[in-house]
Amino acid sequence: MVKLRYFALTAGLVGIWLYRSLPSLRNSVLYKAPLPIGYAFNGNYDAGSCESLGPGPAKGTFNALSYCEDTAFWELHRSVEDEHPKRLVLAGCDPNRKSWNTVMGPLRDPTPHGSLWVYDPSKPTVPSSNPARITLAGYPAGHDFHPLGFEIWPSYSGNASSLYVVNHARVRTVIEHFVLDPSAPTKAKHIRTISSPYFVSPNAVALTSPNSFYVTNDHIITRRWPIIGPIVPVLEAVFGIPLTFASHITLKDSNDPQVEAHTFAAKWLSFPNGIAISSSGRLVAIASSSLSQVYYYTRDPSTNALTPLPERTVQMPFCPDNVRFAEREGKEDELIVAGHPYFPSLILISKNVTTASPGSWVISVIPTSDSERKEKPSEAKDSYFQDTFDPVAPVSASSMVSVRSTYTLKTLFQSNGEKGGFSSSTTGIWDPESKVLYVSGLYADQGVVACRSRK
Repeated sequence: MVKLRYFALTAGLVGIWLYRSLPSLRNSVLYKAPLPIGYAFNGNYDAGSCESLGPGPAKGTFNALSYCEDTAFWELHRSVEDEHPKRLVLAGCDPNRKSWNTVMGPLRDPTPHGSLWVYDPSKPTVPSSNPARITLAGYPAGHDFHPLGFEIWPSYSGNASSLYVVNHARVRTVIEHFVLDPSAPTKAKHIRTISSPYFVSPNAVALTSPNSFYVTNDHIITRRWPIIGPIVPVLEAVFGIPLTFASHITLKDSNDPQVEAHTFAAKWLSFPNGIAISSSGRLVAIASSSLSQVYYYTRDPSTNALTPLPERTVQMPFCPDNVRFAEREGKEDELIVAGHPYFPSLILISKNVTTASPGSWVISVIPTSDSERKEKPSEAKDSYFQDTFDPVAPVSASSMVSVRSTYTLKTLFQSNGEKGGFSSSTTGIWDPESKVLYVSGLYADQGVVACRSRK
């Protein structure tokens, strides 16, 4: 009888796991989508509509613009009323990632530092506007620097901006606070190193003010743990065990490294990765890499409390990494999601298997308006939206996942990661004015690729 109960319990747990994880397992582990060498929406990849920003003259060294996990726009507003800011592109890169990766391993040598880069896309033909490495002024000697997720506060009327960077340092993961001045964009002044017991495994940040932010923790057990470190985090990710969380952090002041206030913003998550706040400040998106899903929350700007919106959960055809909102004039923001279409290849490249080619996929999650949802009778809505989304992409998302009538999906970029392509996409950012998509790659030698759309 006891054995029967154990069998029933085990069968029940396996059933729950399969129910939650089957879409992710099917699309990103058991199946390798036949992606093209390269595809860019409304562009011509073969004709050169996508250009690499890296690796630069330091190719093959630790000083190259390569292996970039995150990228973001630094918005420079002429005034508070300015609705069309100049946008510089920032990237966080670590060519030493194959020797030091606290998420996927290995933990071999954290000595060579990663780097931050800035690029001015408004002058692409001027040599001096090529991506420039940012100097970290006042950075503590002997302190490791391995950037992962980051975000920067906008600049208004030329004022300096706060920049927060997740740093997977030698002993523990911390968050570095820098200040970046538009008058000297290649020099970041280090302000403080922020540590907290709630920083279990920080991955990404989303700023709510120059002194506060949300931060995701991707695992509850990390690879730094002795004995169980190489095993338990893998099981946690594979089985999608919902033990992790996203926090909201408020700091004391501009120089004090102590945390003034902490709240659990979202709990019981499976491998939460990227996080982003919409331009209105009232929506937050969090990516779950384990379950290949993106969760939406309403946000109270006065308290930073998050309320789940389960009806808006998005099933992705790949394991999502980072998420970024992009504004649409007169409409709700779209969400740019980048990720990994075949996770085994990403694991192999992290183990320095040179023949591995982890692909890239970037999708825009586009909310549908009330008028669009009313165009079809209620009984036909879901099938209508299912039949009409992502029709142009070489591998359509519609062949792998379903959508709801509240949103649609559109592929912006695809690549199989092989020679001539771009591998291991982690972040996509879209400039709605210049019509340029920037994609960063975790293990991409080119670091970041810029794809120009036909206007």
